[in-house]
Amino acid sequence: MGAKIECRWLENMAFETEVDGHTLIMDAGESSGGDDLGPRPKALTLVSLAGCTGMDVISILKKMNVNPDEFHISVEGELTKEHPRYYEKIMVSYHFKGKNLPEDKLARAVELSQEKYCGVSALLRKGTEVDYEIKIEK
Repeated sequence: MGAKIECRWLENMAFETEVDGHTLIMDAGESSGGDDLGPRPKALTLVSLAGCTGMDVISILKKMNVNPDEFHISVEGELTKEHPRYYEKIMVSYHFKGKNLPEDKLARAVELSQEKYCGVSALLRKGTEVDYEIKIEK
């Protein structure tokens, strides 16, 4: 085994964990019996995907000497209607801003992340449809 995470129940629906030396509290909303002390676990799946692929893309672009002025990722997940509710479809949108950004290099960096390097994306693809798009703003 490579990684180990432990979660400690705090109260109601709240759990606390430590990840890489950082404390994180997860909780349910008030309508689900929680106190809204932190994000929901499923939403953190989308955050993990955005962070994983984002770090890949920036690393690859740096090697290509491409430096966008701004870069952000938005991720939308569509949950199944029945339990267990999980993301059956995920759309990852890569937003780049800058002058003279080579579209072919941006596309290649995103493709490499999605198809080769991003372990979170690879894991999710085993049970979820993951699509992506690139948006460039000058």
